Amino acid sequence: YRTLTGNQTGALLVEYILSSKKAKGTLPENGVVIKTIVTTELAAAIAHSYGIEIMNVLTGFKYIGEKMTEFAKTGDHTYLIGFEESYGYGVVATMLIAEMAAYYKTKGKSLYEALMDIYKKYGYYSEKTVSFVMPGKDGMEKMSQLLTDLRQTPPTKVAGLPTSNVLYYDLSDDAWLCVRPSGTEPKIKLYLGTFAESFETAEKTIEKVLEDCKKQLGL
Repeated sequence: YRTLTGNQTGALLVEYILSSKKAKGTLPENGVVIKTIVTTELAAAIAHSYGIEIMNVLTGFKYIGEKMTEFAKTGDHTYLIGFEESYGYGVVATMLIAEMAAYYKTKGKSLYEALMDIYKKYGYYSEKTVSFVMPGKDGMEKMSQLLTDLRQTPPTKVAGLPTSNVLYYDLSDDAWLCVRPSGTEPKIKLYLGTFAESFETAEKTIEKVLEDCKKQLGL
């Protein structure tokens, strides 16, 4: 058995929904796929291939929900799917995943095999989320100081600072790094993503990025 990550399941859902609607001729011109800033860029690659807009929001499904409500009122966009890396798709998605699994079974494929087809089509994306527990008052102070230090003295080989208590770095070769303190737990979280010509290379690169980040941040 292979456990699919939240990013991988989300990518499968995006491909399944968009390809199905395109085949039926029901893919809307103003369609949009929403993801959080720490979610796989594979979703963007899939959406763009179907001519669909990708929209990034801050971490937390509530921000996706806000956009869903907004679009329902304004009609500016047609919401197709929204998800985040922590297996956040909404409750109804469980039925959609079951439907998707049944569909691929008729094609003689498992969800993992369907995922491999997606990688072959769009390239190999690898992601990782790492948490470091920092409990108590000292932990909160350390997390706050860590983010302050990153803002004041950012690593010299990365750049890009979003507005929120989160730091997002666009790296070369379509790799990225995000540092964010948990809003509900005493943890500092690192989100990493890489892209390569093979899944093995993407995985190896992400491990190198993680080790370098841990050294630079003293984790």
